[in-house]
Amino acid sequence: MTSFGFGSNQIQQSGRVFGEVKNPIFPLSNLTTLASAMAVASSTESIDVFWHEGMLKHDTGKGVFDTGLNPGFLDVLELHPENADRIKNMVSILKRGPISPYISWHLGRPAQLPELLSFHTPEYINELVKADEEGGKMICCGTFLNPGSWNASLLAAGTTLSAMKHILDGHGQLAYALVRPPGHHAQPTQADGYCFLNNAGLAIQLALDSGCRKVVVIDIDVHYGNGTAEGFYQSDRVLTISLHMNHGSWGPSHPQNGSVDELGEGDGFGYNLNIPLPNGTGDRGYEYAMSELVIPAINKFEPDMLVMVVGQDSSAFDPNGRQCLTLNGYRMIGGMTRSLANGHCSGRLLIVQEGGYHITYSAYCLHATLEGVLSLPMPLLSDPIAYYPEDEAFAVKVVDSIKKFHKDNVPFLKGA
Repeated sequence: MTSFGFGSNQIQQSGRVFGEVKNPIFPLSNLTTLASAMAVASSTESIDVFWHEGMLKHDTGKGVFDTGLNPGFLDVLELHPENADRIKNMVSILKRGPISPYISWHLGRPAQLPELLSFHTPEYINELVKADEEGGKMICCGTFLNPGSWNASLLAAGTTLSAMKHILDGHGQLAYALVRPPGHHAQPTQADGYCFLNNAGLAIQLALDSGCRKVVVIDIDVHYGNGTAEGFYQSDRVLTISLHMNHGSWGPSHPQNGSVDELGEGDGFGYNLNIPLPNGTGDRGYEYAMSELVIPAINKFEPDMLVMVVGQDSSAFDPNGRQCLTLNGYRMIGGMTRSLANGHCSGRLLIVQEGGYHITYSAYCLHATLEGVLSLPMPLLSDPIAYYPEDEAFAVKVVDSIKKFHKDNVPFLKGA
């Protein structure tokens, strides 16, 4: 295999130019070589990455985008967005990219059926098992359980559980579950949005069952993490925070709207915080939302475990979203999340993979996120795609409006 060439000319200031004003989120005082950047790796912590290649056997097929349909008049049908190639690039950039010295690899494992019942109902699990035994089926729009999909789903769930247990047992503070199929749309009784089992939800419940008092989830996938929210909608021990584009419901499998007034129920009222952001919010808009909404809420909640649900479909070039995040934005979010974990959770942070469908750029965005989580002093990769212009003015107005709504309606944030 051909190795990547990462010369000194590729490590450069990742500032962005807006008109005549240069506004780097992570300014660099000078240029350095890859060798000098890597020299600190031996004395710097690593991220424990949990992965199993069996997850590549989930074949979502071809068609018109995610429909699986062949209209008969196209010579070239594209792969379903949630395909194995996207994950192959994520694996390879962590193995052969400049962040590789900071990565420690661990083999994932399949979940056992009883483990799934901590989040999902027996009836739903039986439905999936039966679908697998019968050769597969389309569970809902765009969500295909084909031969090999169920085993891959079990591997995704078990691998995420292993990553969480690794942290809970004190073997490491930072763990990343590199998994597919994704999971954050899977509700206790319903598959949705390419998701069958809620990998993050299972890990969160494991943390609670293992003695954690409070868990917070920061979901930056471009779509509302409706399945995770639904699973803990009546709990005051899990604060679910989702930053997503304002897409609303997309049908019977996804009845939730992701709107600000979906705050939870019963004891959980106020502990589901939705942050629907306008399309094109961009790096600076996300930074404002994190600073004004996410950080204050977590500081008030005071969790002892933090889970970051990452989807690179919030990027500027993803076919499933238009939120315009670039590498700088992902580094920023990773760094802010790490600071929150250090401040409240003794540094304990589980990262769970979700969406991200641009086969190349998603891998770069993952790389940047982990650079931020590691608090590296400089970017290791420059952005390979031209920067996307952004205007955060509308996003700032939306965030300010949500902030006022939270202060008026969320009990634990009133007066914050």
